[in-house]
Amino acid sequence: MDLLSALSLGELALSFSRVPLFPVFDLSYFIVSILYLKYEPGAVELSRRHPMASWLCAMLHCFGSYILADLLLGEPLIDYFSNNSSVLLASAVWYLIFFCPLDLFYKCVCFLPVKLIFVAMKEVVRVRKIAVGIHHAHHHYHHGWFVMIATGWVKGSGVALMSNFEQLLRGVWKPETNELLHMSFPTKASLYGAILFTLQQTRWLPVSKATLIFIFTMFMVSCKVFLTATHSHSSPFDALEAYICPVLFGAAWGGDHHHDNHGGSHGGSHGGGGPGAQHSAVPAKSKEELSEGSRKKKTKKAD
Repeated sequence: MDLLSALSLGELALSFSRVPLFPVFDLSYFIVSILYLKYEPGAVELSRRHPMASWLCAMLHCFGSYILADLLLGEPLIDYFSNNSSVLLASAVWYLIFFCPLDLFYKCVCFLPVKLIFVAMKEVVRVRKIAVGIHHAHHHYHHGWFVMIATGWVKGSGVALMSNFEQLLRGVWKPETNELLHMSFPTKASLYGAILFTLQQTRWLPVSKATLIFIFTMFMVSCKVFLTATHSHSSPFDALEAYICPVLFGAAWGGDHHHDNHGGSHGGSHGGGGPGAQHSAVPAKSKEELSEGSRKKKTKKAD
């Protein structure tokens, strides 16, 4: 009995769920979010030429999930900006990251051990936002499962989902980078987390909200810290999706990986979808097809 009580997560999870996010965790969330903005090509030049546009982009990175959730629930989009403390804190972080002399602040927060701490704390905020979003949507739509899932999803990954709009503020238009077409790990995890919290909110998942927050936060922190430390863009869900998606949605899943290989960003990561697999699927070709293929290859090399 002592062992079982020692392994009980109830008290620990309850205490963890009551930890206030402001200002320490929110500060970490703002730092990592604006760091990702500075990593974008042309972001530094934009901050020098158009500081107001850069500041608006930073605010979207920090508060985009709240704005998108308010849009879904029909509430004022500017409502969260009445929180003066959070806006001022995010603005201070933006200024220090982009304009601190000698880039001292940027170099400090980019130091990998320090950055990993901030990344872990950001995931704490992300999971708490998903849980709050589900609770908020449940208050408005008591039986609206899809509304709750959608609200929790955008609360966890709203910045990524509205990335094309943020790009427009920077004068960039890249529709092929739509997050729905190429979902990152945080976006997928936020969707799965929104489903879990919706099941818990509607009493279909027999676990307390504090325990679910604690367990899902530990999962998110472990995965995101590992991916950041190893500079990996993969997802822990890839192996599972590689088996499930072809069964549920057909062979187009393999074709999507083949398309990604031609994109150039991860060309060497999917060796099984290379040309050899296509040649085995189509064993015979006419001379006209072969000559046409040769001309296309020469054209690509010339480009």
